[in-house]
Amino acid sequence: MTTSHSQVALGSLPTSLQNNPLLTFGRGIASYSEVKPEHIGPAIEYLLKQAQEAVDTATNPATLPSWNKLAEPLEDATEALGRSWGVISHLNSVADNPDLRNAYGEMLPKVTAFFSSLGQNLALYQKFKDLKNSSDYLKLDHAQQKVIENSLRDFRLGGAELSDADKPRFAQIQDEQAVLGKAFSDHVLDATDAFIHVITNKSDLAGLPEDAIAAAADTAEQKQLKGWAFTLHFPSYYPVLQYSENRALRRLMYQAYVTRSSELSPEYGQGKLEWDNTHNMLDQLRLRDEEARMLGFANYAALSIAPKMAKSVDEVDSFLCTFANKAKPFAQKDWEELCAFAKTELGFMDGLEPWDVPFAAERLKQARYSFSENELKQYFPLPKVLDGLFGLIQTLFGVKIEASDLPTWHSDVQSFAVKDLDGNLRAYFYLDPYARTGKRGGAWMDDARGRRELPNGEIQVPVAYLVCNFAPPVKVDGVLRLPTITHDDVITLFHESGHGLHHLLTQVSALGVSGINGVEWDAVELPSQFMENFCWEWEVLEKMTAHAETGKPLPRELFEKMLAAKNFQNGMATLRQIVMSLTDWRLHSSFDAADARGHAVLDVSRKIASEYNIIPQPEISRWINSFSHIFAGGYAAGYYSYKWAEVLSADAYSAFEEAAKLTGTVLDPQTGIRYREAILEVGGSRPAAESFKAFRGREPSIDALLRHGGLA
Repeated sequence: MTTSHSQVALGSLPTSLQNNPLLTFGRGIASYSEVKPEHIGPAIEYLLKQAQEAVDTATNPATLPSWNKLAEPLEDATEALGRSWGVISHLNSVADNPDLRNAYGEMLPKVTAFFSSLGQNLALYQKFKDLKNSSDYLKLDHAQQKVIENSLRDFRLGGAELSDADKPRFAQIQDEQAVLGKAFSDHVLDATDAFIHVITNKSDLAGLPEDAIAAAADTAEQKQLKGWAFTLHFPSYYPVLQYSENRALRRLMYQAYVTRSSELSPEYGQGKLEWDNTHNMLDQLRLRDEEARMLGFANYAALSIAPKMAKSVDEVDSFLCTFANKAKPFAQKDWEELCAFAKTELGFMDGLEPWDVPFAAERLKQARYSFSENELKQYFPLPKVLDGLFGLIQTLFGVKIEASDLPTWHSDVQSFAVKDLDGNLRAYFYLDPYARTGKRGGAWMDDARGRRELPNGEIQVPVAYLVCNFAPPVKVDGVLRLPTITHDDVITLFHESGHGLHHLLTQVSALGVSGINGVEWDAVELPSQFMENFCWEWEVLEKMTAHAETGKPLPRELFEKMLAAKNFQNGMATLRQIVMSLTDWRLHSSFDAADARGHAVLDVSRKIASEYNIIPQPEISRWINSFSHIFAGGYAAGYYSYKWAEVLSADAYSAFEEAAKLTGTVLDPQTGIRYREAILEVGGSRPAAESFKAFRGREPSIDALLRHGGLA
């Protein structure tokens, strides 16, 4: 196998572009640290020109409608553009600065316009139809045929069958949506970065864990401030909500967090009114609705499920409502217990406010199970967790992970090679673990490069980004501490590694359906949520824990307490996810965006929360204004997929539980290899339902998920 395929042949480049790192990928990997804003425009203009020339060649009447003459050359040109643009988009997410943002924003409409025109190109659509109807199609392998079928579907959904009069407006809609999505994300990042709260009186830090205090001191030092500085980045924000005995501080941080990117932002210390996403959301919803109707769908939700597992809008709505009704009694019980505890043990005689809930929940957990999340955190040094994760992957899936030396974009970033047990290279991936200014919040896996067979017969191995926002290591008395992460962080790491394995272990050679490409959106979370289950197994945890100070593994007694607490308040947590999913779904299925004004989007979220949620929603909450998943992250009318795929993932994991009854271990290599071959290796080359049935031998059942979540 090889990674020597560079982005563009150096000799073919104009002299002015021969030192442009976006065009000269060494080993097929970008030199991220060398990319400057001034490289972006020239590189993308050049690649757009190359891609358009490939389209013109493909649509030439003389070009035969075959895989080698049509599909493959077009894939070459669009992949070159997509990969360079992917590097820029990635840097925009993890290393944002004003110049990079401007250069990215300048080219975004041009890239969007090109891919939009590709989807609307009737001549190209006809060529692919001719290929589908030709004898050459029957000679293609199954994956290549799936690429052609998906392409024909995407042409239809991309507006290829629209009239010439409608196509310009359809293209304009794509452009406007791309610009609005970027603006939404920029506003959330700017509002998050703008807030800082400095404490100078040490007594105001009562209750906070030592590492949270050290991190705040470190932040203050970096910003040349005296005292302790807290931000709205999650590793700084959430420990305040969870542990601080200073109720005023909890309230201040909470109010700043839930008003980000809203008209209340300046009032709560996040800077500018221009970062308000209220109108941005309405504009995006109007455009999505218009797009759907132009394509003949009743609403955007109906358009969104055209390439997904779900069969109808009503099916998804019913799935979410049924799930909510199953969870609600458990959530009600959770809330009543928390309120009673807060009143009798914590002295909250007037009831819990939203900024009290994490604090009261942590105290109740400590009282009930005799451990704290912070105590548990000390057993999870990140290097030890990674060793455990990599060992599990080797045991189950027959591949080993080794440190590599790929070029990176920040000193915190690590790179790794994935090899089979004979030492043959299968893939690479990056891990960017820590939160920092200029880096988008949350965690994600993204495709840096897909697996494919190159025209010369060599295999291009896949590359992935795994991005998290864990608390960075801090100095205490001048000594850098070993970075430790919470058990929730461990679950996040396993989740993203599941996505990564789906992309990295594929054996499909047709780019359009290799790895995560072509996988139905409501099934794409199956491998990620599947991996989370191992975070609750003793035989896994005992091998990946070592106390940060003593080096001792997690005590079995503490593990048993942790396991007993696994479903602590899961009813409320489940309802929260369903409220978010239903809000997304109703906004895209039954919301009249055309006539909506003001806080109409917020009103929808409030109505759904009042119907299903247990915890009262405060008047100031504008959580929807920072709901980046659906307004900037590709999950529009798709957030339900987390719960949908959770049914699949829990049922898939139950195969390992069944194996454990026979073998004594959930780390059963035979079951792991079956899972790898049936689900991970086939990627999007066949429908996800078929892959699931190939592994389990039957249709999925919800029973395992309800049992795992304590909702049975």
